[in-house]
Amino acid sequence: MTRSATPASAPATVPATAAPTQSLLADLAGRRFEAVLFDMDGTLIDSTPVVVRSWVTWALERGIDPKRLEDHHGVPAAQVVRGLVPEAEVEAAIARINALELADVEGITVLPGAMEAVAALPEARRAIVTSCVAPLAAARIAASGLLAPSVVVTADDVPTGKPDPAPYLLGARRLGVDPAGCLVVEDAPSGLVSARAAGAATLAVTTTSPADQLHADAVIGTLADVRFEVDADGVRVVAA
Repeated sequence: MTRSATPASAPATVPATAAPTQSLLADLAGRRFEAVLFDMDGTLIDSTPVVVRSWVTWALERGIDPKRLEDHHGVPAAQVVRGLVPEAEVEAAIARINALELADVEGITVLPGAMEAVAALPEARRAIVTSCVAPLAAARIAASGLLAPSVVVTADDVPTGKPDPAPYLLGARRLGVDPAGCLVVEDAPSGLVSARAAGAATLAVTTTSPADQLHADAVIGTLADVRFEVDADGVRVVAA
């Protein structure tokens, strides 16, 4: 779904491992990337309060135990809903969830380091790849105050969302770069699966999931732990 709908969600920022950031970046050290593709919810912005409120409201309206919403972070809403209601009711259910989320943007904030990370990259080397539908992505970006890149891939743009590689493949294609030359920044296991399947390198943040659930080339606390350096040869990620 567009964000974890677990009623008992963990705090938006889970403490990262105590190891020095530079050592955590060892597998990415010295590598240069053509572009950086950012997930949005949980990576750049914290929309946890909105998602929990909206999805729990919808579940209770439908008589669905909210516990059934757990472990779907990073998966498009439509894919989650299809596992909860009859196919004939999916369209109406998605419309209701979208309406709830669009009507509630209170408490959406930019996560540490996110504004600086996006701003450090030129337009040709940055994109957002989100499981949100386009109107919801636009509403959350506006509410957060994040200066979004010109390339934003949403659930409306691909036939199958994360963990399928299609979203990240499209993000790379819209930037005109090879997916294998991209670095994906994610907070969700399903998003990391999508990125790896697309052939990209991965950097995970522990803002919504503990480090031991994030299978990535490097794992950090938040984007405040790193900075992106750009030169004629591409983008490097280094310890802040």
